[in-house]
Amino acid sequence: MARRGVGITDKRQFYRSLTETSKLQITVEFVDVNQETKTYGQDQDIVFTIDARCQNVTKYFEKKRKENYFRAPFRWILLGLDNSNDRIPNTIANIDIMPDSEVLVVRYNNNDSFELYYIYKISANHSWQYEQYGNWKENFGINNIEHTTIGSTALRRLNLYGVEISICYVLTDKDSIYHLTDGMNDHIDTITKVNYPTTNHLLDFLNASRKYIFTETWGYRVNGSWNGMTGYLIREEVEIGGSPMFFTSERISIVDYIASPTPTRSKFVFQQPKLSYENNLFLLSFRTSVWYSSTALIALLLFAIMIVAMWEWKKNQRIGNSRNTDAGILRPNLADVVILIFGAVCQQGSPTELKGSLGRIVMLILFLALMFLYTSYSANIVALLQSSSSKIRNLDDMLHSRLKFGVHDTVFNRYYFSTATEPVRKAIYEKKVAPPGTKPRFMTMDEGVIKMRKGLFAFHMETGVGYKFVGKYFNEGEKCGLKEIQYLQVIDPWLAVRKNTPYKEMFKIG
Repeated sequence: MARRGVGITDKRQFYRSLTETSKLQITVEFVDVNQETKTYGQDQDIVFTIDARCQNVTKYFEKKRKENYFRAPFRWILLGLDNSNDRIPNTIANIDIMPDSEVLVVRYNNNDSFELYYIYKISANHSWQYEQYGNWKENFGINNIEHTTIGSTALRRLNLYGVEISICYVLTDKDSIYHLTDGMNDHIDTITKVNYPTTNHLLDFLNASRKYIFTETWGYRVNGSWNGMTGYLIREEVEIGGSPMFFTSERISIVDYIASPTPTRSKFVFQQPKLSYENNLFLLSFRTSVWYSSTALIALLLFAIMIVAMWEWKKNQRIGNSRNTDAGILRPNLADVVILIFGAVCQQGSPTELKGSLGRIVMLILFLALMFLYTSYSANIVALLQSSSSKIRNLDDMLHSRLKFGVHDTVFNRYYFSTATEPVRKAIYEKKVAPPGTKPRFMTMDEGVIKMRKGLFAFHMETGVGYKFVGKYFNEGEKCGLKEIQYLQVIDPWLAVRKNTPYKEMFKIG
């Protein structure tokens, strides 16, 4: 921004001085403080160069403060100060320049040199802080550069000198406030109790004091406004949400997420039903190819026995053998052969049989083959009776199964189940969890895990906490058949901070 009265020659000289030593493409826009301007380009590439002697520059600073330009990644250079001025220009004295901002003041000294230093406040009510950058003198350039001002702004200003930082925690049980560090009832408000010491270490790292605020919910949109912890962050009443919350599309535009310190999963957990509950074991014992092969083998043996029976019958007739009158001899009759085969399949005997050597060999092969088939079939039946079904693999399978459902009674479970819009998830809530005319099946962790142990019951729970109760109520052998299926369409919870907080990079580093 050029001071009023600066001519075209001065502007050209200013532009030339910026570009002749730089390999980067630089665009300079000269702005009148009384004009509305639209800034183009990437935020991190914008540097405001201000002549502090410009008329109405105070109003311009105030306008830019409201537009949130005194923050990262924008940078400012203030010119036009000399020894007769204070180190903090009066025109900017009432602007809160926070630790994430970079405002460089260029101050003229009597010895034809310029002093360069950064200014900022740790908080709105804190005194001004200075970071000496160096001195500039014609023909010598910048010298005496302080190494403490080189590098990341956040790293240079990590010490907050005891400034109070407000943190909000979610406690669904009022008694949890007395057990944040003693490990008692760690299955209640687990995620808050895990992150309470973490956020305290963070503030110790930053040398900041703290103020705690507690609420009963993570925050959801109700009648156009946000409640709970999210509401505190939006209203800028707290800097950090100490209880990690789910990363959702609704929240991403109103809060900033910095880290995922505590991975957690909430899933439906159930004992896989017995195989007999979902399938016909009598058909499942053999694969389809084995059934076809067995049928083909029996048909082949039936054909062989029929041929041998006809051959023996004709042979006996030709030699006049009296055995043709024996009732125990198998006649070349299809009905008799089928009855023989059926008896062999059922591991039963037959009143008729082949009497010749060839016939006895065929009969031996028949009964031996069917004995092995029968033994294999029976063994598979026994094995399948002890097996669990793997038919339930996703939410759609669960929806159409005969499993009953239950959900751990938490704030976020009630919200996400009742607001689900995806067809299968919505159907699970409306048909399984909260059918019309019945009480929604939200329950305590103990009640849900006990029902899950009885079988044919799917319980939605936070697995980290839930498996503690599984260990309490389940026998070791019963744990092997547990199956998990994801329901919530969210990723791991993240720590949130208020939008545009000046301490965001510091929190991320910590």
